[in-house]
Formats: sequence, C-alpha cells, structure tokens
Amino acid sequence: MKVGLAFAASIAWERENSLELIKTAETAGFESVWCGEHVILPDTIISKYPYTDDGKIPATADTAIPDPLIWLAFAAAASSTLRLGTCILIVPQRNPLVLAKELATLDRISGGRVELGLGVGWLKEEFDALGVPWEARGARNDEYVAAMRALWREPHVEFHGKYVDFDKVTCSPRPVNGSIPVIVGGDTDAALRRAARHADGYFPGEGDPKKLAELIGRLYAEAEKIGRDPAEIKINIMFGAQMADPAAGIAELKALGVDRIMVPAFFFAGEDGLDRLQQFGDTIIPMAND
Repeated sequence: MKVGLAFAASIAWERENSLELIKTAETAGFESVWCGEHVILPDTIISKYPYTDDGKIPATADTAIPDPLIWLAFAAAASSTLRLGTCILIVPQRNPLVLAKELATLDRISGGRVELGLGVGWLKEEFDALGVPWEARGARNDEYVAAMRALWREPHVEFHGKYVDFDKVTCSPRPVNGSIPVIVGGDTDAALRRAARHADGYFPGEGDPKKLAELIGRLYAEAEKIGRDPAEIKINIMFGAQMADPAAGIAELKALGVDRIMVPAFFFAGEDGLDRLQQFGDTIIPMAND
C-alpha cells in the first residue's frame, strides 16, 4: 500500500520550508505529495462543507492555500521520486484547454509523475466570485475531462460537446505516458458514478472503515453495472482518524483493498514537525509497504 502526504502545501508555502518538507517527505519514504485547492475563501459562506459535522470549513482568512499546480512544479524540481497530485482540483472552475496544457507541462517536466485528483466543488460562493456557473458543474467536469484526455492523446484533435467545442487543434507537450491518471473525489452518488465511469482512482472523504466499505462496495457495483473491472479503479483513503493507532488503521484499510493512504500534513505542523514526519516514515510507512 502506497503512502502519500496530503495537503502538503498547507503547512509549507514559503520557499525554504517547502523545500525542507518535500525533501524530508521523500527521504522518509512517502510515495507522493498532494495539494488541495481554493482560489479564494469568501468572507460569507452559506454553503455547507461536506466533511465536518457543523458544515464549516476548517480554515480562516489566515489559512494559506497556495495554487496547487505551481507548488507541485516546485516539488517536481525539489524531488526525483515523489508523485505529484491534487486532492482536489476543482476542475469546473478552470478552462479545460488551459488546464490540459498546465497538467501536461507539469507531467513532462516531472518525468510523468502527475495525478489529477478532482472534484466538482461544494462552495457556491467561490464559483460566484469567479464568475463560473454553479449549475451543471458535474456535467461540465465530465466533459472537461473528456476534452483534456483527447488533447493529451494525440495532435489535431477536435471536440464538440455541450460545454467544450473546438475544431482541430494541437496541445503540446503531451503527458509522458499519453494521459494523466484521474482520481475522482467525493462521497455522493454522483461522485461514485463519475468514478466508476471516468476515473483511474477514487478518493472518498469518508474515514470511518464501515462507511468506507459501503462506499467501495457501491463503487464496485457501479463499475460492474457498466461492464468495467472494479480492480481498474485504485482506492485512495484519507488516513486521519487512523493516526490514533496507525498500525491498526493500516491493517484495517489493507483488508478493504485500499491502494494508497493519504496522511494529512497537518499532523506534522509545528516546530518539530519534520522530525515527526521522518519518524512516521521510519516506523509506520514500512507497515503500509509490507
């Protein structure tokens, strides 16, 4: 089972502490680093954050949320083995042709290390501030992904959809391996259907093992319904509550068939954070890798 460091840029966004975090994560045995995304946080938020009991996002005006692709480009140069992922990128907020170019460029300069974790967004007020339609964002997301994959696959591509429409174009460079793995985040029925139909991986926000087992079972059922082998969809799980007993958490998630655990970087914030990160790598990561 692989071990990634989630929300890495949220605890290190200046040059020196980012460099130290990336290098320590790599030497500690982490397989990947991941960044979340919000372009802005509105002062007034009515939308409910889906991953807390009170519906409030655990962030304030002082919480730094660096641009994930720029930070990951820095991480690409500062490391040689770490895979580089977004958890998650809000794809409906972005121009798909520009995003295809950005991701492919990052993939080329990193030697094919990029993974696109995506979601359709929960924060309507952010969409409003950006001037992006909130409605039909799921359908636009799916079409954006289809258009990006077409652009990554070959030159002289045309695409004619409801939300993306262009005659023959070429987007170069293209990804090292002809495409970039897409990981769908979310716990809703729509997210499960999207993962089953379009994703290389699935990343639920849920952390309770019983609920995770139910989500994974529903995902596999959706895949089988359309004739897809569920084993093609890699399972990525946030390793949060399990930090209370990492050994037990790893065993439990292995039993569920989890392919990668994502450890929130917040556990390693503070003055001795890098020491604790290295200690986690020395003592816990080998358990996951066995």
